[in-house]
Amino acid sequence: MNYMEQDNQTTEQSLQPEPYGDAGKKKRKKPGFAAGVVVGIAAAAVILVGGTFGICKIGNYQMVIGSRGASQVKNTKVLDKDTVDKVDELTNYMDLYYYEDYDVQDVQDGLLEGVVSGLGDKYSAYYTAEEYKEQQLSTSGTYYGIGAALAQDKDTMQVTITKIYEGTPSEEAGLKKDDVIVSADGTDATSMELTDFVKLIRGEEGTTVHLEVYRPSTEETLEFDVERKNVELPSVSSQMLANNIGYIQISEFQSKTAEQFESALSSLQDQGAQSLIVDVRGNGGGLVDSVVAILDDILPEGTVVYTEDKYGNRQDYTSSGDTYLDMPIAVLVDQNSASASEIFAGAIKDYNYGTLIGTKTFGKGIVQTVFSLPEGDAIKITTAKYFTPNGNYIHGVGIEPDIELEYQFMGGENDEYSVDLDNQIQKAIEVLSNQ
Repeated sequence: MNYMEQDNQTTEQSLQPEPYGDAGKKKRKKPGFAAGVVVGIAAAAVILVGGTFGICKIGNYQMVIGSRGASQVKNTKVLDKDTVDKVDELTNYMDLYYYEDYDVQDVQDGLLEGVVSGLGDKYSAYYTAEEYKEQQLSTSGTYYGIGAALAQDKDTMQVTITKIYEGTPSEEAGLKKDDVIVSADGTDATSMELTDFVKLIRGEEGTTVHLEVYRPSTEETLEFDVERKNVELPSVSSQMLANNIGYIQISEFQSKTAEQFESALSSLQDQGAQSLIVDVRGNGGGLVDSVVAILDDILPEGTVVYTEDKYGNRQDYTSSGDTYLDMPIAVLVDQNSASASEIFAGAIKDYNYGTLIGTKTFGKGIVQTVFSLPEGDAIKITTAKYFTPNGNYIHGVGIEPDIELEYQFMGGENDEYSVDLDNQIQKAIEVLSNQ
């Protein structure tokens, strides 16, 4: 069993090779990670630890993990006698005075959730077996839902639709990009983290979710009953733009995103693309190995991101240099570009391999690892900080674009969205056309 395989290298590396070197032949790259790692605003779970027993070395501590818990040489002993007695005392009061019968399993699950929430880290969580299955589905891009990409403002908690996928229930119901979801089945969208709110929108196939939506373009509050269906969402879309410029949008870094990116890139090159726009606006993150695989396709040999845990152990994720992209690149970012998107943008910036355009990114520079447990449940824990190749820790800070440009839709009130009316895409076209 591996916690995270760590090397002991601590020397910071400043990597800025010359951009646009000789391009190699494209190939499918599968980085050899010993552990599954996930980052993101609404993080997608992967299996990290399989089996029921193992021993690993974490810094100077040996940890033994068995089917009924963990012991460590240095143990904080959360469940001491006083705490156990207090739980018994509380449940006695509940048994005597709670006005209805309660579900014991729900209380037990709540107890386990409370243990992890005591960390005070909103990114760490306990998943029941059912919740864990749902998290695993999200990494594949297949689920029962409505087919809309959502983003949440970290200050106001407002939930906004960032993309409506073609042929999905959201499109059929009439939802639109930039709609603000006020509530789902009566639950206020701002009352919880996006990860939890999404659970209310997803559900059994054939059922409906009632959404209250505010539409800024018309200043209307609308209501929709949207049927949940089996939705398989691509995380990559692409098209050719003017001046032989290819455009690739990545909505999330899922398990199949690297394959989809490579296919899109190959198609654009076959159509004569001589430069590339990569759009990660509104991309809340995803799997580390997914973004590293894409960076391996683009960048020359070297570290593309590295992590450090609380023991000082460092893990480097690298590009092999076997293939890299020989064309100018522009990367579009905004305040909702987070985690894996920031790994992507940070590596491109530190390697001086492209131009970042848009607004400052979200600023999430920590990594979550998901450990599967023997009874089908799981725990997600923030295990490390991550750093861009030049050693920048962007948590709570974000990444500044090379060209600061607020998004502006250049069309009229009745115009549908088009890349021709997107001022940030048009700026990227201008920059690349002059290189």
